[in-house]
Amino acid sequence: MRSPSTVGQSLGLTDSTKDKVFAELLKLRALLALAILLVVFSITTSSFLSTNNFTILTKHVSITALLAVGMTFVVLAGGIDLSVGAVVGLSGMVAGALLTRGLLIPGMEHPWFPSLPVVLLLSLLAGALIGLLNGLLITRWCIAPFIATLGTLYVARGTSLLMSNGRTFPDLSGEISGRHTAFPALGQAFFLGLPLPVWLMIAVVVIATVAAARTPFGRHVYAVGGNERAALLSGIRVNRVKVITYIISGLCAALVGLIIAAQLEAAHPATGESFELTAIAAAVLGGTSLMGGRGSIVGSLIGAFVIGVLADGLVMMGTSEFWQMVVKGVVIILAVAVDQLQPATQRRIARNS
Repeated sequence: MRSPSTVGQSLGLTDSTKDKVFAELLKLRALLALAILLVVFSITTSSFLSTNNFTILTKHVSITALLAVGMTFVVLAGGIDLSVGAVVGLSGMVAGALLTRGLLIPGMEHPWFPSLPVVLLLSLLAGALIGLLNGLLITRWCIAPFIATLGTLYVARGTSLLMSNGRTFPDLSGEISGRHTAFPALGQAFFLGLPLPVWLMIAVVVIATVAAARTPFGRHVYAVGGNERAALLSGIRVNRVKVITYIISGLCAALVGLIIAAQLEAAHPATGESFELTAIAAAVLGGTSLMGGRGSIVGSLIGAFVIGVLADGLVMMGTSEFWQMVVKGVVIILAVAVDQLQPATQRRIARNS
């Protein structure tokens, strides 16, 4: 593979110009990768660009994108969240338990079956509480994010298993009980030709983009991830910012859990396994630095599309599931490797300026 210097020499570019061109290509790496994948799979698979496949693809991408949005806030602030996959399973199980068993309140003879909005709210609250726990463990007890969120991963997954003794909550469509027949619409309904999860993804991405780029909170997140000590000295409440990012991540994961449970019309405690790795990969592919302080929500959305298009295209080509795992691992490694080139390139540009 030719280096940027070699390519630049063949084109007659100066060192400064070469570095600037290379830096721009690095920033656009996710978009370029997406374009290449779309061209390759549209050529190799005749039905790849069909309307039906596009609908299925966007539904899959919406799951990854929602997780990536929450992960992006955490990583921008210099953290990591390994618990999101378990939170996906936990929120679905909370919804399943409330829809099928209700809530047994002391003093009441029969279980209380809350309304559907309350079920959704309590399920989201479960994700927010795990996020809050992550934030407090990291900021109050000074536990490393990797260890803290790994611990809550097991706590959330174990809680999900305990809720049903490892079994599935079936019939979330309400056909047998007659209750909450509208729940599956969250994952299956269409609006203006697009699945409802896609509209939820669009809404969350728009809100998150505005929050990250246009609000004081967003600027504080970037500041904390860029230089935590400097952010603290400038008066930013660093611990509060970190806690909020983990709560956002928990909420996004809980929303994904509800969508999947609604799509399947069932809740299983193992739902969401390894989702955290996919979310991290989407964020890094989209340009979010694992060191914090650099990245964007839109970039993570593009990263989610790269992963979704890659997975969908490989399936349509008949690629073995085992090879799909290998390819996904290679993509993650390459994404992190490329991410390391961007700071070095920026430093060279600064020296040559």
